[in-house]
Amino acid sequence: MFVLFAVIGAQAQSYSTGIGLRGGAASGLTVKHFIKSDAAIEGILSTSFKYRGTVLTVLYEKHAPAFNAAGLQWYYGIGGHIGFWEGRHYYDRHHKHYHKHYDDDVLGVGIDGVLGLEYYIRDIPFTIGADIKPYINIPSGGGFWDTALHVRYVF
Repeated sequence: MFVLFAVIGAQAQSYSTGIGLRGGAASGLTVKHFIKSDAAIEGILSTSFKYRGTVLTVLYEKHAPAFNAAGLQWYYGIGGHIGFWEGRHYYDRHHKHYHKHYDDDVLGVGIDGVLGLEYYIRDIPFTIGADIKPYINIPSGGGFWDTALHVRYVF
């Protein structure tokens, strides 16, 4: 799909702020604001229905042209998150005490990375993209992968 959009003539990425939706393992709202021509701050407010929780993620992202296609850019970055989950939904069945009922709430603070590809459709004006976002929860441990698609209105 990205190649098709590149062929139909996109322009260079030149928006300053985008607001939209992110759909993946953790789905929610995303806001990206460029602080330099090749660097942005992205905030993601997401929910994980499986674990009944909410996570706020902030990422610093660098952008670079991809495949010599106008409007198509790679981005990569690092950041952190803070999340809140209901304990009885957070602990999985592989936990050694899976039969125990957990009434506690779980607070997770951690480190996130991101690697993605974004295409700016200047005529609409929207961006579409896909990313992979590995993260580690510090207090409760464990590393996880989150993949998602996003769509943003840009201005």
